[in-house]
Amino acid sequence: MKTINVQEITKNIKEMCIEANHFLSDDMKKVFEAAVHEEKSPLGQQILDQLKENLEIAGSDMIPICQDTGMAVVFIKVGQEVHLEGGSLTEAINEGVRQGYTEGFLRKSVVKDPIFRENTKDNTPAIIHYEIVEGEQVDITVAPKGFGSENMSRVFMLKPADGIEGVKESILTAVRDAGPNACPPMVVGVGIGGTFEKCALMAKHALTRNLEEESPVEYVRELEKEMLEKINKLGIGPGGLGGSTTALAVNIETYPTHIAGLPMAVNICCHVNRHAHRVL
Repeated sequence: MKTINVQEITKNIKEMCIEANHFLSDDMKKVFEAAVHEEKSPLGQQILDQLKENLEIAGSDMIPICQDTGMAVVFIKVGQEVHLEGGSLTEAINEGVRQGYTEGFLRKSVVKDPIFRENTKDNTPAIIHYEIVEGEQVDITVAPKGFGSENMSRVFMLKPADGIEGVKESILTAVRDAGPNACPPMVVGVGIGGTFEKCALMAKHALTRNLEEESPVEYVRELEKEMLEKINKLGIGPGGLGGSTTALAVNIETYPTHIAGLPMAVNICCHVNRHAHRVL
């Protein structure tokens, strides 16, 4: 059995909050570079060049990629053979977020109560999704989520008769409605199946999938390609100012569902799609 002190979790969460807010992940760098070269609109090309310059300045000068440094979303998979010692795992994760946002001089955007709106002043608490898995590793993904794009996300409770065509139209509806507000070019996460809350969680998690990894499901792979093509024909373009690059990727996750339903969710992220991943 592997033993991990929760202080190690805190240390890594802190570093990941800072890393994700200053540097694109390698897979995002590749799709963004491709978009810079493939954009057909002169204005769209100009916007992408400006975004590229912003990314370079953020990395070299350690300035956040965006002023909205997000609410910290943490996906953590804990192996059954791991023994955690030294205190509460939840408190350790939140302490990592606290240290990352205060010591990293990142904007604190979390309010204690959704109605009374008093700022917590350290960006905690995080949104934490736990999963118990086999093995003796702790797998951590930190995905700071800005709310320009988060506010554009949607849940659709479709009927089974709506089928895959209903799914396609719902994805396009969400992207059309988002328009420039999600800071395109965007990454589109989609969850299909499960229940009301499960499809939303899958859509969020889909955003963190390495863009170089294909879905293991054949029809999902084809659907991702088709929807990316259709989204990029909407003409929204970089910054919402027109062009051929509205989305950089479409990632889809699926799950079994009830015979009477077809729930699905679309979680949109801006052009940086911040996330950092580590395995302890």
